[in-house]
Amino acid sequence: MAFTLFSLIAGLTFGIGLLLSGMANPEKVLGFLDLAGQWDPSLALVMVGAIVVGIVAFRLAAKRGQTLLGGDVRLPTKSDIDIRLVVGSVLFGAGWGLAGFCPGPGLVAMGAGEHKAVVFVIAMLAGMAVFELLEKRRSQS
Repeated sequence: MAFTLFSLIAGLTFGIGLLLSGMANPEKVLGFLDLAGQWDPSLALVMVGAIVVGIVAFRLAAKRGQTLLGGDVRLPTKSDIDIRLVVGSVLFGAGWGLAGFCPGPGLVAMGAGEHKAVVFVIAMLAGMAVFELLEKRRSQS
């Protein structure tokens, strides 16, 4: 029950933060990504703030070794850059630049009733399904 409650609180906090920062507004995001046009740098502050909070949180989690609810802390250990990471990053960036959404803001915008976000989330789920199929084939070969 505590895990579900903390998950709900974390999700609501994340969603409200995305709405307040403008990250769920595709026009705002596309304005940030338009370096050659009328660049809107305001989201850079949001991203830098998120990176700083993330660094502090990851360092605290690594020192604790246990979550606040008593679970194991499992931090990523893989640090090599391979072709799969590069291709995935390029696809992620292209999708973000075309739609103005990345996964979290896309879900928040869909919840807020944004019709474009519904299309984005459907495309995202289709991409995830294709990835799972490719991974299944890869593991069988």
